[in-house]
Amino acid sequence: MSIALFLASGSPRRRELLTQIGVPFTAISAPVDETPLAGEAAQAYVERLALAKALAGQRTLSAEQRGTGPVVLGCDTAVIVDGRILGKPVDESDALAMLSLLSGRSHDVFTAIALVDEQRQQVRSVTSRVQMRVIDSAEARRYWASGEPRDKAGSYAIQGLAAIFVESLQGSYSAVVGLPLCETAQALAEFGVTCWQ
Repeated sequence: MSIALFLASGSPRRRELLTQIGVPFTAISAPVDETPLAGEAAQAYVERLALAKALAGQRTLSAEQRGTGPVVLGCDTAVIVDGRILGKPVDESDALAMLSLLSGRSHDVFTAIALVDEQRQQVRSVTSRVQMRVIDSAEARRYWASGEPRDKAGSYAIQGLAAIFVESLQGSYSAVVGLPLCETAQALAEFGVTCWQ
C-alpha cells in the first residue's frame, strides 16, 4: 500500500510542481503566523515556517487519515534583499516598493521544505540567486494591475508575467517558484514516497 502524502499549502504552484513529478497527494490547509522573529536569519525563518506548516497540517488530519501512516509536506519561500525578508505585499505601494528594491540587482530566494510523519521530522532548504533587470515604475504599476504579485513573496512570480524581469538565475528554478523538486524528491524517497507514480 502506498504512503499517503498531504501537502500543507494553499499554493497552486506547489500543487502543480508536485503533480509534475508524479506524486499523488491531498492538499490541506495549514495557516500559520508568518511574522519573522526579531533578528531571525532568512534560512532559519523559512525552515521554521516550513516545519510549522507541516506540523499544523499533521494536526488537522483525522484519526482515519492518521491510520494510513501519512507524510505531511510543508514549504515556505522568502525573497531576501540586503538581509531583509520580503514577504507578500500588503498593498500596491508595498508591492511597488519591493519591485523598486529588486530592480536592476540580484537577490536571494530561500525555500525550505519540511516532511513529518508519526516518527520523525526532516527540514531542508535551498538558496537561489536571481538577477533582475531594471524595472521602471510604469512597468511595475502595470504588473501590479495584472493581479499576479498580490500573493507572492517579493511581489513577483518567476513562472508568470514577471519572467520578463529575470536576467539570470543561479540555483533551482523550481525552488524560486516554491518547491525545490530535486531536494523534495530525495526527501520524499527517504519517507517512502516515490515519484512518477
